[in-house]
Amino acid sequence: MKKLLPLVLVLNYIVGFSQDDVIPSQELSATVINAQTEFPLESVHIINLNQVKGTITNEDGKFSIPAAVNDTLYLTYLGFKPQKVRVTNDMFKFEDTKISLTELAYALEEVVVRPYQLTGYLEIDVKNLPINDAYQYSISGLNKSYEAGNKNPSAVTKVLGAILNPADLLRNLFGKKPRQMRKLQQMKQDDEIRNLLASKFDRETLTELLQIEKMDIDDILNNCNYSKSFITTANDLQILDAISACYEEYKVLNRR
Repeated sequence: MKKLLPLVLVLNYIVGFSQDDVIPSQELSATVINAQTEFPLESVHIINLNQVKGTITNEDGKFSIPAAVNDTLYLTYLGFKPQKVRVTNDMFKFEDTKISLTELAYALEEVVVRPYQLTGYLEIDVKNLPINDAYQYSISGLNKSYEAGNKNPSAVTKVLGAILNPADLLRNLFGKKPRQMRKLQQMKQDDEIRNLLASKFDRETLTELLQIEKMDIDDILNNCNYSKSFITTANDLQILDAISACYEEYKVLNRR
């Protein structure tokens, strides 16, 4: 009994310490302003990268978002440099917290716009339009088709290889970053994040949310048999859905 008592005390201490160590989430309010003019910025997108929650600023530049101390907020606004802000205790204590965004300097270059010269004859105009070279291959017995980047025998071989031996392929892609990939479902369920990604084409927000590099995103989509045309033209929301679909397939195969 004498030996058991110290063990119980140690366990109680550990449990109590772990409970105290958990930082509760609460509503954080702040204002986003232009660093040059100090005017409030409306419709700035704010994402809590830790909790995968999103919101936007109102007409006064104000926003509220669930957060805890040491969470990281990621702010984006068209024409301004993205900003990452670490949440501190002071941001909860004081109601007048202001976050400044800096305008980006763009060097304008001459742009030549060449419209299609339509003749009015359908047969001729169709031939002059650009052709999407993203080919899809369907296989009997499967309920979906697979994209490949070019029309040659190696493209078909790539598709068949991914289907016949997908477990090894996807394990190399997703097995290294399971925690980041699990965020995909949370991202898809948050309307503010989905709206933000639908307006983005630069992959910057995706790389911050998933903590992966742009080249990792390209590798994932290439190895999941998405065409080069899709990868270069899709918005970030479409890319998110594509990665998510590929990851769900990986989880099913990994359970086997």
